[in-house]
Amino acid sequence: MELWLRDDERLDYLLAEELRIIQSPSVFSFSLDAVLLSRFTYVPISRGKIVDLCTGNGAIPLFLSARTKAEIIGIELQERLADMAKRSVQYNKLDSQVMIKQADVKGIATQIGFEKYDVVTCNPPYFPAHEASDKNLKEHLAIARHEIHLTLDEAVRSASELLKQGGKAAFVHRPGRLLDIVTAMRANRLEPKRIRFVYPKEGKEANTLLIEGIKDGKPDLKILPPLYVYGENGEYTEEVKELLYGKE
Repeated sequence: MELWLRDDERLDYLLAEELRIIQSPSVFSFSLDAVLLSRFTYVPISRGKIVDLCTGNGAIPLFLSARTKAEIIGIELQERLADMAKRSVQYNKLDSQVMIKQADVKGIATQIGFEKYDVVTCNPPYFPAHEASDKNLKEHLAIARHEIHLTLDEAVRSASELLKQGGKAAFVHRPGRLLDIVTAMRANRLEPKRIRFVYPKEGKEANTLLIEGIKDGKPDLKILPPLYVYGENGEYTEEVKELLYGKE
């Protein structure tokens, strides 16, 4: 199909999937975190309903579409990012499975339904709004990375409101926020069940946290084996290569 690209947008391959995605270095490009979360989360194979909160340019819904036939809704606050996601969905002819909705994650259940969904994924803004680390970022990137419009507590609350009892919520965040996210999950009826820490390489501190909880689940937390991104040779480890590019 004919595709309209704007400004500095480009069409990239979604690596292991035979899909393409619209990206922009100045507006938004997905990161390894999106790949990790889309591979980590449980998804039903054939039926069900999934919501991806803070969907950005739609990377996680596109990744998930290769793993499941379930209906997927991506929620994105920023009009420009939602537009990129919608055009990627159309380009990949996934309109019948994936819907992108431009809306605020806060209170989204009032629009798309309370306790209707089997899985919610979320790659929320990582940094408190007052942090100065990326102050010079363009607005689109600043909103995506900082808790300007959405706090961690608000993201977790929205995930819980969407989920059926027994439904699963999966988040990717920074290890320094582990206690914050566990506290927020338990306060919103999401019992943490699986955690995996991601390390740049062996001997380094973890820099990414993957966590999945079950709504109204019983306490029983599993800490999964560590995931190392790079080997001693500076190249991706075999596990990460498989996550990114699929099995050879």
